Amino acid sequence: MGRYYPPDASNPPAFNSNSHPLGQRANKISQGILTVRFELPFAVWCNHCTPPAIIGQGVRFNAEKKKVGNYYSTPIWSFRMKHSACGEWWEIRTDPQKSEYVVVDGARRRDYGPENGGAEAEGDLKFLTEEEREKRRNDAFANLEGKMEEKGLERKNKERVEELYDKSEVWRDPYDVNARLRRDFRVKRKVLKKEERHKEGMQDKFSLGIDIADETDADRVRAGLIEFGAGAADTMDSEHTRWKPLFASDEKAEKGVETTPKTKKLKAEAAAQKSRHTLQKTLLNNTRATIDPFLSNDVGMPSRVSFGVLKRKRGVQESAELEEHKTVALPPVDETPKSKPAANLALVDYDSD
Repeated sequence: MGRYYPPDASNPPAFNSNSHPLGQRANKISQGILTVRFELPFAVWCNHCTPPAIIGQGVRFNAEKKKVGNYYSTPIWSFRMKHSACGEWWEIRTDPQKSEYVVVDGARRRDYGPENGGAEAEGDLKFLTEEEREKRRNDAFANLEGKMEEKGLERKNKERVEELYDKSEVWRDPYDVNARLRRDFRVKRKVLKKEERHKEGMQDKFSLGIDIADETDADRVRAGLIEFGAGAADTMDSEHTRWKPLFASDEKAEKGVETTPKTKKLKAEAAAQKSRHTLQKTLLNNTRATIDPFLSNDVGMPSRVSFGVLKRKRGVQESAELEEHKTVALPPVDETPKSKPAANLALVDYDSD
């Protein structure tokens, strides 16, 4: 090592006789293929992926570089690369005539639409045509306008890069981002735990074997449209309201209260007077509910107030006399069998004392 062997030295040692200086990159050098690092000049769609996948501009691949022809004295190079997602191969070639790349096999170039100039998109390199170059050479104003346009485009690209850099600064410190996300979730977690406890309580209370879904706005609207039936107390209040007269009279006149200054009464007298007024009011309401023809019969009438009067049950002899009287007084009736009338539910048979 480190020794110099002149060209005319006899039996000099040989180095790297079994390998190429480029190593594995030159495994196919005998076929004219050299492995290089290739960067996509534009976004492409992979035709082999299902569904088709898009690979953005600037993604790098290990490509097999090979010379496939010439355009005059300029060689045409082919770059064949493998898509790791689907395992299929693409081939992209250079086009010296138009100074661009062309997708030959396995993929297709992304189309940005006519508003962006067809294949040219924002961020792509713009090459001047022969006509534009000749116009700039011969016309100084056209050359100046072209330079001003390039400066404006460069300024826009610079502003765009600064904007992307500012947005990336938000996620620059992973600790601050993680702390902010955990702080927001800590507040929501208390609400979620409270709702979960409420659901579990409802399941235990009603013995539900199903999961309770979260409440939504549509559920609140539908629940607000439901009307529940009135209870027993509400029914009694509505009946009492129906029994009231259409034109209410003066309460003082009904009670017989004088407008003269009141004198102090004993407790016993006040209680007796209150009991008397309550009894009068009950009698009036019951009488009005019985004889008023305009009251609806759909609402069940409450049982009448009983004042301790018992009905006496007829004896056997009185019933026989009543039947004999009916037989003599009434004309003969057709003996065709008829259906037995339903018993009046309003009559109650009391036992005799």
